[in-house]
Amino acid sequence: MVKRSTTAFFGVVAALVVTIVIVESGVWIAFLDGGEYDVTSVTVTDGETDAELATVQVRVADTSDKRILGLSNTSSLGTNEGMLFVHDSAGTQGYVMRRMDFPLDIIFIADNGTITTIEHAPTREDGARAQEPFEGHGRYVLEVNRGWANRTGVAVGDTVDIPDAYR
Repeated sequence: MVKRSTTAFFGVVAALVVTIVIVESGVWIAFLDGGEYDVTSVTVTDGETDAELATVQVRVADTSDKRILGLSNTSSLGTNEGMLFVHDSAGTQGYVMRRMDFPLDIIFIADNGTITTIEHAPTREDGARAQEPFEGHGRYVLEVNRGWANRTGVAVGDTVDIPDAYR
C-alpha cells in the first residue's frame, strides 16, 4: 500500500513539474489560433494641448485567445504599427515578453483613453524579465516598438482615441 501511495505521489509531482515547465516556457501558445484580427488605427493626442502626437495602425486583440497569443507569432512591427489589447473591464493588467523576438513599449490605457503607465520592455535576450509581468492599470493596452513613445513624445496623461467598436 505504501509503495502505491509513494508512486502516486511522485506521479502527481512529476505531472505538476511538467505542467509548470510548459506554462512558463510558453510552448502552449503555439497551439492557439487567435483567428483573424481586426485592423484599425488609433491616434494619440497630448493630454494638455490636444495636439496630435501619433497615429498607429493596430491589430485588435479583443478575445481571450487573441490577447494570450498577442504578438508572439510576429517577427517585427513597422514604424507605426502595433497591437491594441481590449479587456472586458478596467483593472490591473500584466503583460510578459514570453516568445517575443523584439522589444516593446507597453502602454496601459484607462477606460476613458488616458495613458496610465508606459513600460519599455526589452526581449529575453536583452535581459528582460521574460516571465515577470510588466503591470499597469487600464482597460486597454497598446504594444508598439520599443522607443516609439519616446520618439513620438507620447507620455502618461496623454489620450488614445479608442474606436467606438471597442468601447
